[in-house]
Amino acid sequence: MARIALKVDVDTWRGTREGVPALVRLLSAAQAGASFLFSLGPDHTGRAILRVLRPGFLQKVSRTSVVEHYGLRTLLYGSLLPGPDIGRREAATLRSVRDAGFEVGVHCWDHVRWQDHLLRHDEAWALREMRRATERHAEVFGSPPRVHGAAGWQFNEGAARAEALLGIAFASDTRGTHPFVPVAGDGSIIGPPQYPTTLPTLDELIGVDGITADNVHEPLLARTERTVQDQVYTLHAELEGMKLLPVLERLVAGWRAQGHALVSVGALHDALRGTVLPRERIALGTVPGRSGLLAVQRAD
Repeated sequence: MARIALKVDVDTWRGTREGVPALVRLLSAAQAGASFLFSLGPDHTGRAILRVLRPGFLQKVSRTSVVEHYGLRTLLYGSLLPGPDIGRREAATLRSVRDAGFEVGVHCWDHVRWQDHLLRHDEAWALREMRRATERHAEVFGSPPRVHGAAGWQFNEGAARAEALLGIAFASDTRGTHPFVPVAGDGSIIGPPQYPTTLPTLDELIGVDGITADNVHEPLLARTERTVQDQVYTLHAELEGMKLLPVLERLVAGWRAQGHALVSVGALHDALRGTVLPRERIALGTVPGRSGLLAVQRAD
């Protein structure tokens, strides 16, 4: 009926070591495609403590136990404990994902640094951060990345221009409803095609309107019932790859039963090659269930 691209955001060292192999096993058994986007530098998750000042952050934390899913040690990296270098320590794990037949790409260099500081800096800052990640990708995999997916959907026009300069072929940095080509105010193209996340994530749904880990697959499957429009679903190695792995099993089975093809972002991009995508702006907006401002597509 439709293609559902699975985008796996890998935020932490623990998610890389424990969540990624579990996801590879599950998705391989289901013969499902997916794009694994890696944090390739230091794990500084502990520095995210400053987010408690953001409106809605504490409410989200109370709904989805951060300690339960990320672990206490992870929440101390970069503060009381040194942040492990994910790309160096887990290079073999990263390559095993590619060797299993999955698409690999860049999530970020330092997840907290990108998510908390991108919007305060200029294009040159974004380019430096992304270059560190793309160079590490080339070091680990022997080739530059084709795909980028911004940490925390923190993204702007400067970052889109940085992607173009670094040779990113397609990206999933935004939230929205359909693929588009990002443009500036004058209509000029500023970056590669965007395949925005179209479906809500588990942590945006659990704890709202009676939704629990046991039934969160139901509202997601309801959104994809009888749809013929391509979708992008973002999952996290720290959630679906660990304690919420049974939820992903139910989703994969449900999507298969609905007749959908589970593919990588790259496969979606290739399937639409030759299609004239709409040209749209990138703006900042809110998404239900998630705190702060995110990059969203804005049709003028």
